[in-house]
Amino acid sequence: MGAQQVAQRFTELYGAQPEGVWAAPGRVNLIGEHTDYNDGFVMPFALPHRATAALARRDDGVLRLHSADIEGGVAELRLDTLAPGSDENWTAYPAGVVWALREAGHAVTGADVHLSSTVPTGAGLSSSAALEVVIALALNDLYGLGLQRWQLARLCQRAENVYVGAPTGIMDQTASACCEQGHALFLDTRDLSQRQIPFDLAAEGLRLLVVDTQVKHAHSGGEYGKRRAGCEKGAALLGVDALRDVPYAGLDAALERLGDEAEVRRLVRHIVTENHRVERVVELLRAGDTRAIGPVLTEGHASLRDDFRISCPELDLVVDTALATGALGARMTGGGFGGSAIVLTEAADVDTHTKAVEEAFAAAGFTAPRVFEAVPSAGARRLV
Repeated sequence: MGAQQVAQRFTELYGAQPEGVWAAPGRVNLIGEHTDYNDGFVMPFALPHRATAALARRDDGVLRLHSADIEGGVAELRLDTLAPGSDENWTAYPAGVVWALREAGHAVTGADVHLSSTVPTGAGLSSSAALEVVIALALNDLYGLGLQRWQLARLCQRAENVYVGAPTGIMDQTASACCEQGHALFLDTRDLSQRQIPFDLAAEGLRLLVVDTQVKHAHSGGEYGKRRAGCEKGAALLGVDALRDVPYAGLDAALERLGDEAEVRRLVRHIVTENHRVERVVELLRAGDTRAIGPVLTEGHASLRDDFRISCPELDLVVDTALATGALGARMTGGGFGGSAIVLTEAADVDTHTKAVEEAFAAAGFTAPRVFEAVPSAGARRLV
């Protein structure tokens, strides 16, 4: 839905016009998977797919929420009853943002909200972060809170970690809040320093495809938390604050120190090599050698599949099929256990890869995938 449609629906629901309409995008992570909660490097870019929200302030301590994408009427919540773990519905994401703002001392007294999103859910494209960031940005504007984009991202992460209960890192919210059109965001998740790296694929005759396998994942599920706990165990055994502090050149020595901790060794190896891959991609893009990032993306998939063990047959089939038909590189993206893969290809070969992947899924008896082009787009912004 466009901004005007969202505003019109708001008026139909609440009997008054909204004070504004805002949007926040989903994201694709080009490289740097599961490094964010290890204080490492990531490199996402924003998608044109976005969550759009119309809002108006209230002064009576009531939060009213409605989504065009979910059946049901307007949900009404009282701000003084918001508490972590109290909501297992979709409303936990916007309500969690309001809770996080108020916990941080910001005087938010209520809101009426209508939402609509084109970010695919469960596809590893950060639909939840888009929902959180659009609410945070709107409330920041409406209540004149004066928060910077990175601060909004931090509060949204807290909402997801504490209120929703999903142990995610800072990447998704920062990407949604801070990405710029035509760029990938090189983010150091330790100090939140950012560099916008030009990433204009069309100008080089390239395309990046997203293949949504239609296999749904859930970040709040136990497997994601197990990987995070394993990484923290590895850091503790190695005597470092986070796995970010294990240098690539010292990886072999670090793995030897871990002895027979086989699972932890695999997790450590992925994080350390993945941080190195992010740095390699940045160097290649800055040198104008975009095609050369393809093999680095493919290396990342092998590490996620074999060391982090978060791939699945559908994701592996996308990568294997794309590479077999001449793609420059391919890997799963997002938290894993389903979701999406990305394929870097020459523009002329898009139809070839798309057809091959669709036929491979049909032959394997998998649900037909959704394939679309990922265009580096703008971050969160006010529309109306």
